[in-house]
Amino acid sequence: MKSFSLLPLAFCLLPIAFTACKETKKHQPEEKASVKETYTCPMHPQIIKDKPGSCPVCGMDLVKKSAGGEKVGDVTLNDLLRPSNQYVLSSIPTVHIQERDEPVEITSYGFITYDTRQAGTVSSNINGRIEKLYVKYRYQKVNKGQKIMDVYSPELLTAQQNLLFLLQRDADNQPLIAAARQKLLLLGMSNTQLNQVEKSGKPVFTVSIYSGYTGHIHESETMQPQAQTGMKDISLITEELTLKEGMYVSKAQNLFVIYNPSKAWAVLNIFSGQAAMVKVGDKVRISPETAPDKDFRAAISFIEPFYRPDSKTATARVYFNNPNMGIPIGSQVKAVIFAGARSARWLPEESVLTLGLDKVVFVKKDDAFVAHKIQTGLVNNHLIQVLSGLTEEDEVAANAQYLVDSESFIKVKQ
Repeated sequence: MKSFSLLPLAFCLLPIAFTACKETKKHQPEEKASVKETYTCPMHPQIIKDKPGSCPVCGMDLVKKSAGGEKVGDVTLNDLLRPSNQYVLSSIPTVHIQERDEPVEITSYGFITYDTRQAGTVSSNINGRIEKLYVKYRYQKVNKGQKIMDVYSPELLTAQQNLLFLLQRDADNQPLIAAARQKLLLLGMSNTQLNQVEKSGKPVFTVSIYSGYTGHIHESETMQPQAQTGMKDISLITEELTLKEGMYVSKAQNLFVIYNPSKAWAVLNIFSGQAAMVKVGDKVRISPETAPDKDFRAAISFIEPFYRPDSKTATARVYFNNPNMGIPIGSQVKAVIFAGARSARWLPEESVLTLGLDKVVFVKKDDAFVAHKIQTGLVNNHLIQVLSGLTEEDEVAANAQYLVDSESFIKVKQ
């Protein structure tokens, strides 16, 4: 009897259940026919685009991102959560250390200067007054045997009178006459002038000073005005000579220095890290800035055994002939020094990042790159020598600059 009493109740509840189910289905959202595709940068996951393209930060190609956000290409979510100042995610090419003989070519810069071995000094052998000066301006070209000045000297006049007195009153006293002649020669009188005095029987009042060298005439340091400290005044170089007619000169005083421009030096500056590679005799190709197409070949002639006070580079000299003033003195030059071959372990220069005194490479570890400190040596022809810190099995990012994030400080592993 109880079962028959529940049946009418079940028939009454059935329409209500169908209505509730219909309402629930009505308010339930429809499933999307397709998941929307998004693209991101493996290196900068904050960049999200709805279509393929390039990353606006680093320029890398965007990769497809899964809807769940667990994996982007071959990069897992765990990789993206690593510290950005230690790990860098990228798919750039890698390189290995190459051990081989590499010809070393060192680029150096310098300038042309006079060969001081060819410099000569014009000095006075007597005390006297300048009666006539035959050079008028600085850097005037003079030839060997050319007359520089005429000097009047009471001492020279007295010595001539003593010789003439001996010739006239004691002609047979040859030792004394020879001594008188020798004294005049030591005072600066030439054999021609001396013969003229003996032939005429009259003394000359001036003695001529001649150049013993060919080249450009420069005033001696003792004759130049003292310049103030700091930048050198150009007017001190182009002004007239300090020596004037009527001035007095002293015995043994240096008046002029003559430099021969046909003999010159190329002074090359070599960085301290490369100085040990250069030796005397190494071949050099020098290109002057005044005529880059007229380069010439020479060899390292001398390496100065000290560092100049105004430079922290080693200095090498190249002696060469500069006939007819082919290269102006003071010209800047570029030189390539051929220092032979060096057997070493090499990496491309682009794969090494300089952080002040430290050198860093990015070593590949699984799916990421780790900054690693190394010791380097010579830089040659876009290659850098690796002294320690890497093995031949290590994979290194081919271009370290692509992996640098300016907003992160790189912590390297020692």
